[in-house]
Amino acid sequence: MKLQKTLLYLILFCGGILMIFPFYWMVVLSTHSAQEIFKFPPPIIFGNDFIKNYRMVVETIPLWRNMLNSLFVATSSVLLVLLFCSLAGYAFAMYNFPGKNLLFSLMLVTMMVPGLITIVPWFIMMTKFGWINNYYGLIIPGAANAFGIFWMRQYIAGTLPHDLLDAAKIDGCPEWQIFFRIALPILKPGLAALGIYTFIGSWNNFMGPLLILKDPNVFTLPVALSALQGDPTRGYDYGVLMTGTTLAVAPMLIAFVFLSKYIIQGMTAGAIKQ
Repeated sequence: MKLQKTLLYLILFCGGILMIFPFYWMVVLSTHSAQEIFKFPPPIIFGNDFIKNYRMVVETIPLWRNMLNSLFVATSSVLLVLLFCSLAGYAFAMYNFPGKNLLFSLMLVTMMVPGLITIVPWFIMMTKFGWINNYYGLIIPGAANAFGIFWMRQYIAGTLPHDLLDAAKIDGCPEWQIFFRIALPILKPGLAALGIYTFIGSWNNFMGPLLILKDPNVFTLPVALSALQGDPTRGYDYGVLMTGTTLAVAPMLIAFVFLSKYIIQGMTAGAIKQ
């Protein structure tokens, strides 16, 4: 038994090293010049060129403006997704209405459609709406998405007791107060997990901003980072590229370290039927 536990911990430790090493190496490469990176053996300890690479990044792209653009888009997406998906999930979980199961099934079917298939019709719609080169096309279409509604429906069905809501109705509490004052506080772990997923997805979104944003000053961070690749005919400066990537990934890593417990709470609490 003790040997099995030791082997399990050893396997987990090795798996953790394999997952962490790429991030560690990315940070290491951000502190080296391109010439040092292509030496053999490649560097695995920190160098002294991070400040130089950082200056190259901010001279090539408006880094902090692009980061604020990504922060605005991601935060706006999170707020709208949490509002609309929690409302829809609450309706599917707590109410019975004609066509409920059919509507929910049709919504689930849309989750099987690859996102690449919808790019052309999405771009045509954004063009007709006049949403080219602004953030509406990145925020509004995903405000009520199938995954978010499914997540909240399952979480609400597993954690929100009907007896509590019935007692509130008997006391004369209006429906909107039941949702905002009674249901939402109970749903905080599920909302936090969905918010984290949404924020990371929006922060990392590359294809959408690439298609509809034209002005470098309104670029989100992933699109702006593509400019760091430079001229392919002269070779890439991987030190500068890794520096920009490190600065882009750092907020996500820090947020995950502090908020990972909410993801775990959201996944485990929704799996337990009250």
